[in-house]
Amino acid sequence: MGKSFEIEGKLKVVADIQTFNSGFTKREFVVEVEDGNYPQMIKFECVKEKTSLPDGMEIDDSVKVTFDIRGNEFKERYYVNLNAWKLEKLGASSGGASSAAQHGDQDAPAGVGDPPDDFTDPEEGDIPF
Repeated sequence: MGKSFEIEGKLKVVADIQTFNSGFTKREFVVEVEDGNYPQMIKFECVKEKTSLPDGMEIDDSVKVTFDIRGNEFKERYYVNLNAWKLEKLGASSGGASSAAQHGDQDAPAGVGDPPDDFTDPEEGDIPF
C-alpha cells in the first residue's frame, strides 16, 4: 500500500453514506485546516466499512485524519481522492482531554489543533460535486 499522511483540523461537514448500484458505499467529510489567513476546507472520503469513522463526532470537533492519496482516470479525466482510514477526536477545547483518552490515544494533548474561534461557518448547502 502507498504512503499514508496525517492532518489535523476541525470537522466541518459530515455527509450521509452514499450507496451505489454495485453495493459500494462511501461517505465524505470535510476538515478545516488552518493555513495562515486562509483556512483550507479539505474533503476526505471513507469507503466500505470505514464509512462509520465520523460516527459520534460533532461539527467543530478537533480531529486527526490518517489518509492515503488515491488517483484514477476515467474517460481521459484524472481524479484525486483523499481516502481516510482513521479518524481520531483530539482533546476537547473545554473540559479536559477525556475524549482523547477514550480512543486510547495517549499522544494527543488537549487543545491540539484548536485555533482561535473567530471563523464563523456560513450556512452549509449542498455542493453538487
